[in-house]
Amino acid sequence: MSYNVAGLSAYTNEQRLPLLVKTVFGAKSASILNKMTGIKSADTLNFLETNAQFQTQACGFNASGTTTFTQRTLTVGKVMIHEALCPKTLEAYWMQTQIAPGSPEAMPFEQEYSEKKAALIASQLETAIWQGDTDSADTNLDKFDGLIKIIDAASPVAATSQASISSTTVRGIMQNIFTNIPTAILDKPDTVVLCGWDVFRTYQIALANANLYHYDGESPNGEMLIENTGLKLVAVHGLDSTNRIFAGQLANFFVGTDLEGEEDQFEIFWAKEAREVRFVAEFKMGTQVAFGDQIVEYSNT
Repeated sequence: MSYNVAGLSAYTNEQRLPLLVKTVFGAKSASILNKMTGIKSADTLNFLETNAQFQTQACGFNASGTTTFTQRTLTVGKVMIHEALCPKTLEAYWMQTQIAPGSPEAMPFEQEYSEKKAALIASQLETAIWQGDTDSADTNLDKFDGLIKIIDAASPVAATSQASISSTTVRGIMQNIFTNIPTAILDKPDTVVLCGWDVFRTYQIALANANLYHYDGESPNGEMLIENTGLKLVAVHGLDSTNRIFAGQLANFFVGTDLEGEEDQFEIFWAKEAREVRFVAEFKMGTQVAFGDQIVEYSNT
């Protein structure tokens, strides 16, 4: 007598745990750029410029020189992420094994969900910090203007080499960017070149093709020295696929918010009146630069 299994479906284990979540990139830019806090709507970067005109000594007083005050406005966008989750929706599926007995008031996989949600918020902010545009049709980019739009309007120094980025041209492009950096900031320790990870990888390949492995530096962390310059190249995901490269002092690039780290805070709670679990995150974010004429930009879009 043999087993008759014709009436059964082949078994598939759908309850394999832990639950897997896709890896997303974090908000590196927010952690390395200059921060302004306490901004609920808009705030200003205030600047004082003065000169010191040398004169030949003589009797009397002869006034010379000018002191000027200027400002730039940093406007933050008000962002929120709300989601409603009904645990009962999962009761007919394999997830029921992770739901508490009775009428559930908590969501299963809360840790995996929270970590994934926080990572997505960070990655979307990273992109918006650079590519944000209040005129964008993308709701993840239209809450505030990002640094690309702001720098383009701030009279930056243009890199003169406009060849498309490839493993055969990228070394020349980097050297040209270095050549165009204002000498006043060349000796500043926070002067860097910022690019996307795609450009960073292309530069690594170019150096390898030229057998210049000694410039590899801290490349696993997305940071390495540009050959023969002593200048650091820093990769940020916000510039991925943009064909844009920027150079300047990190102190010249501003990220503004109401409360530092506010984007990392969220609530998951049981909404008794709606009989559902709710996720709530709300924060403010915006960008600005101080001195556009001290930023070098490469563009080949």
